[in-house]
Amino acid sequence: METPRRIGGAPKPVGSPPKAHTLDMPWVRLKSAPAGPQAFKRMIADADPKARPGDIVAVYDKNDAPYGAALYNPKSLVTLRFLTRDMANFHPEAFIKQMVGRAVSLRKDILGLDATTNAYRVIHAHGDGLPGLVVDRYGDNLVLELYSLAMFRQAERIQAALLEHFPGARTVLRASAPVQKMEGFTIKPRRGEAAGDSKVRVTENGVAFEVDLEGGYKTGFFCDQRDNRLAAAGLARSRTMLDICSYTGGFGVYAMKLGGAAEVSCVELDPEASAQARRNANLNNVRLDLVCADAFPYLRQMAANRKTFGMVVLDPYKLIATREGFDFGARKYADFNRLALSVVEEGGFFMTASCSGLLQWPDFQRIIRSAAGSAGRRLQIFRKTGAGADHPFAADFPEGEYLKAIWCRVY
Repeated sequence: METPRRIGGAPKPVGSPPKAHTLDMPWVRLKSAPAGPQAFKRMIADADPKARPGDIVAVYDKNDAPYGAALYNPKSLVTLRFLTRDMANFHPEAFIKQMVGRAVSLRKDILGLDATTNAYRVIHAHGDGLPGLVVDRYGDNLVLELYSLAMFRQAERIQAALLEHFPGARTVLRASAPVQKMEGFTIKPRRGEAAGDSKVRVTENGVAFEVDLEGGYKTGFFCDQRDNRLAAAGLARSRTMLDICSYTGGFGVYAMKLGGAAEVSCVELDPEASAQARRNANLNNVRLDLVCADAFPYLRQMAANRKTFGMVVLDPYKLIATREGFDFGARKYADFNRLALSVVEEGGFFMTASCSGLLQWPDFQRIIRSAAGSAGRRLQIFRKTGAGADHPFAADFPEGEYLKAIWCRVY
């Protein structure tokens, strides 16, 4: 009998494979049960020597009782991503088809998103029972963003399941360079005629946007802010608006086209995103004041010049990516909000957002309260929102509620 492989630390004598294991898949034994739907290296006792990175495995607890089926990668900090606790009836292909069908039904049949937009999230990782995977729809295109080696290996099954609901759609695979390095896979660039033009046009609430399917951040556009863009437009009427970290101009275009803002300034550090914002403004026949600059010195200069705006939107990139970087990121959020509050006119509106999943609501509110105190401003909070309903999150994975937005009147 082969000796099971230990995960981390010095090798130790371990027991035989779980007695209950009869499934045609490798097994993993837990040292301790996770509180949520994923297990880290320190929680693993031992593993089947046949288990390979990217496998789907049968997981057992320390008493050898069946625990669930999971995506496995011993090279990743997140060693197990659980798919289901119902291991007895688990079949990968059938499971993927079921989860995809359920996810599509939520967006099409329950939320009715096709009536207002052709750009929305189809699959939201843990929230739709498919961890390590995000899928966004852009017209007749589906962009799959992969966060795990196992999902990369299941890509063909996922694409086939999606095409049953979106016949004829083009599928594009994406993953960030750090994820590909950490998880151990490589997405080959699309070549030739099959790749086609990577830029497509979509609409939401009557507003048009150009999306680069193979460039930009994440999947090329931020569908999660759709409802917040619409709400912000409703507050922008006849006001001057400042959109900080504007990316491709979503809030600004909405404010001008639907909100009737007096004028809108969009500040974005990435020159390609700023150029895309200009194209989006032209698509909608509106004019934006586009500033390609670092938002921190820009805000300090505006404050020094006593320049204020009737509405300010602050939607920065993720400032807290790891637990180790929490304190530094929290200080950066505080500094960002303090500077932004200093340029809101008396009685003006301020919408501030965080897309850091590790930053929970109480900490975010504490940061905003502290920033207001440092800026000498009083905030009247009248709304708290998050991502659109096409971004559901699992109850046992609070990090899935990553997007938080606080709406205030400033005095």
